[in-house]
Amino acid sequence: MTGMQAKEHWWRREAKATVALAYPLVLTNLAQALIPATDVVLLGWVGPKALAAGALGVNLFNACMIFGVGLMIAASPMVARALGQRAHNVRDVRRTVRQALWTAVAVVIPIWLLLWHAEAILHLFRQDPELSHMAQQLVRPMMFGMLPLFGYQVLKSFVSALERPGWAFAVGAFAVISNAIINYGLIFGRFGLPQWGLFGAGLGSTISNTIMFGGLAIVVMRHRLFRRYHLFGHFWHADWPRFIEVWRLGLPIAVTLGMEVTIFNAAVFLMGLIGEAELAAHAVAIQIASLCFMVPLGIGQATTVRVGIAYGRQDRLGVARAGWAAFGLTMLFMICLASMMLLAPRFLVGLFLDVHNPANAHVVGLAVAFLTVAALFQIVDGAQAVGAGMLRGIHDTAVPMLFAAFGYWGVGLGTAILFAFHFGWGGVGVWIGLATGLASVAVLMMARWARRERLGLI
Repeated sequence: MTGMQAKEHWWRREAKATVALAYPLVLTNLAQALIPATDVVLLGWVGPKALAAGALGVNLFNACMIFGVGLMIAASPMVARALGQRAHNVRDVRRTVRQALWTAVAVVIPIWLLLWHAEAILHLFRQDPELSHMAQQLVRPMMFGMLPLFGYQVLKSFVSALERPGWAFAVGAFAVISNAIINYGLIFGRFGLPQWGLFGAGLGSTISNTIMFGGLAIVVMRHRLFRRYHLFGHFWHADWPRFIEVWRLGLPIAVTLGMEVTIFNAAVFLMGLIGEAELAAHAVAIQIASLCFMVPLGIGQATTVRVGIAYGRQDRLGVARAGWAAFGLTMLFMICLASMMLLAPRFLVGLFLDVHNPANAHVVGLAVAFLTVAALFQIVDGAQAVGAGMLRGIHDTAVPMLFAAFGYWGVGLGTAILFAFHFGWGGVGVWIGLATGLASVAVLMMARWARRERLGLI
């Protein structure tokens, strides 16, 4: 076998393993993202004002939710490393999962206290008073679904590290269908349910997140492969060293993801300063971009597991192959998604708004313009997402957090404000700023991965 054939052989083998693990994770992420996206679609049917208020509420909710999910993600590389060290490391895996669930309870309480005052927070960001009041009607019932969502994320990390992510997808898909039915009923008063509008959308999402956690909890308690870990047995026994380890690894991930999401939330607030039409158009464009982002996010999560297992085995070549194969796959997918955004933007916007209604013409035009810019940053968005996943696999989370702070809030926000307000480019200027921030983080992440051995990371 020639050297080129050997390279092709490992590439095919690693790519196949990555895709097998990644595609259920991508579908699971899509299922999770479709729950708030469904809310936005349904609220768009109510009208532009409800859509704009929903965008404010969902983005404030997501800022807090993503921070908590970042803490839960720490379970994935920790479990993967334990399994790499010893294939049947039941006790160590159980310790990590339990303390990640403890972390979920610890972090959700201050988040609840914060989100209860959603209207006041939006006022601080100079948002429209009427829209802020409407957004709070959505956020208050929705926030109580955050704890079961965190629990679901922990269990998803567990089943994914055991390379059985299909169960998380099956449960998530059922929750998406349930969410659409329940929310449609509660928003518009169908199926004998009360017509609660924004409040109904928030309540329906909480019910759906509870279904997700409950369904996956039943799976891990009853499935032959998972039940031997006894994840919920003696759940209240403290394990402070492992609890601290989850926070040590997970807090930088949480801050990194939080800064990424909050820069997009800051973009929402900037849009609110520009105008209601820009805010509504941004709500549509960001939902489309967020759904596309589920692909590199899922590949990044799979990469964390693949790299983490090799890292636990102290297999340097395996670490390199897992990382670079995932990077190549991500670039291929993101080129395809960027092409779709460029070639069919009105079709995509039409999934959220009636593009033939003259009343929506201005909003549709803005959304199409935003998607054109979004198509251009799909490549760098994918690179930074998978780069973060690669580094998490080798338990490197602190420095990437600093990269995120510099790239998103220094480069990204600064460029957005400059182009939007100084140069007068409005909403398009905000999106150019987002693209620039993502590009800077992608370059820094991939440069660190390329120098991982010289930096002593493995």
